[in-house]
Amino acid sequence: MGRKKAVRTRYIVGYTEDARGRDAIALASALAQTTGVQLDLVHVLSNPAPQDAAFPPERAVQEFLTGTADGWLDEGLAMVPQGLPAHKHISYADSFAEGLIEAATELNASLIVVGAARNGLLKRFTIGSVANALLHASPIPVALAPSGYRSEGAVTRMTCAVGTREGADTLLDVAVDASSRRHIPLRLISLVALGPEETESNSQSVERARSHADSVRTRAAEKADEKTTVTALIAHGRTIEAAIESLEWDDNDIVLIGSSRLAQNSQIFLGATANKMLRALPVPMVVVPRDYGSPC
Repeated sequence: MGRKKAVRTRYIVGYTEDARGRDAIALASALAQTTGVQLDLVHVLSNPAPQDAAFPPERAVQEFLTGTADGWLDEGLAMVPQGLPAHKHISYADSFAEGLIEAATELNASLIVVGAARNGLLKRFTIGSVANALLHASPIPVALAPSGYRSEGAVTRMTCAVGTREGADTLLDVAVDASSRRHIPLRLISLVALGPEETESNSQSVERARSHADSVRTRAAEKADEKTTVTALIAHGRTIEAAIESLEWDDNDIVLIGSSRLAQNSQIFLGATANKMLRALPVPMVVVPRDYGSPC
């Protein structure tokens, strides 16, 4: 019998002919390098597809838009680093987010990558309508590239926000797998917003977070590849944003966070803490749905 062909992991890249599209390609390329991932650049047009148009004038308009989008996608493919497999697709849907989710389902992708809104400050997030819709409906992880994101090669470290309470074992498994497959360090962080009278030395919240982070680090180290080092630390400040800003970040860092407990199973719902993190993060973020069990 012939040898079975390996199934390649695929990332959907939401591509538009602007800064967001370039940011998304840069992030997807950084995540894909060293892992054998294929990129699928997807541009979404409003329904219908040209062949499904009811009248000749509508068909002509859709054919023109399709040809224009195809040219944009060719420009996007030229931005993908040499040697990284990439293909282009045009999807027709009621919304850009819906088209990306449909493409991800059809192509059995494990990640959707999009850029931040164009009015975000350099290397900061402003969530646009597409990203916002994905962050409340996607059944697979969504990677968000901050405005102006550019990467000098592959991702060099995964940072996983583990919270201060038990739970989110699925997120930890995804983080361990993602870092182990790339043979890069995994940093576990627990963020604490101190009360008005609290300091690090007298805060029960910091002490609970430290105990939890140490426990999670032990579990992660047992599961990680031998080439992957696992560390844990507590970041605190008067706000979550201040805690984030107190951390050291590399240009090729990626942050993984889990969905809110309000999320339905196997779906994303961005919680309050994650929203606060977005306002301060200088690096890309990957949001993982509840009970998601595949690699990304």
